[in-house]
Amino acid sequence: MEVVAHEWVHNFLSLRPLGVKYYASPELRTMNETAASLAGTEIGRAVMERFYPDLLPPPPPVEVTEPSEPEKPPAFDFRDEMRQTRVRVDQLLAAGKVDQAEDYMEERRRFFWDNGYHLRKLNQAYFAFHGAYADEPGGAAGEDPVGEAVRDLFKQSLSLASFLKRIAWMTSYEQLLESVSSSLN
Repeated sequence: MEVVAHEWVHNFLSLRPLGVKYYASPELRTMNETAASLAGTEIGRAVMERFYPDLLPPPPPVEVTEPSEPEKPPAFDFRDEMRQTRVRVDQLLAAGKVDQAEDYMEERRRFFWDNGYHLRKLNQAYFAFHGAYADEPGGAAGEDPVGEAVRDLFKQSLSLASFLKRIAWMTSYEQLLESVSSSLN
């Protein structure tokens, strides 16, 4: 349901400036993909609740303050590990250490492979593609502020419809920042 809703939002946006300008800049692409992901999650869950309640996953367990069993080592967290990778690669590239960044990405690709995530190639193209989906902090988006601003606008919006109507008409990252800032005042 989330995927169908996500793609439907792209259709909705394609008739408005944010969708028309999808390829105009990496920021607009991230705004578009993040908006579609946020809306897809909300719409997908609403459809499941209404039409397929028996298929909904259970809510996350409530954490107990005092564990009754010894704590197990944490499970491999793909999003967190990918965020760490992206942040380190960005640091290396900012310092002009391109060869070290390439070596590090290959080292990390093998690490992901060993933990069950069979990535054929981990490079800047991977981050450029997957970094546009910034509906949750971290992951391949790294420290990208665009996703954070879209999430802030989403939280500030009175409804999903008002969020989509607002972001659909944006034509720049600066406009997004102004909108988020003006909502705070």
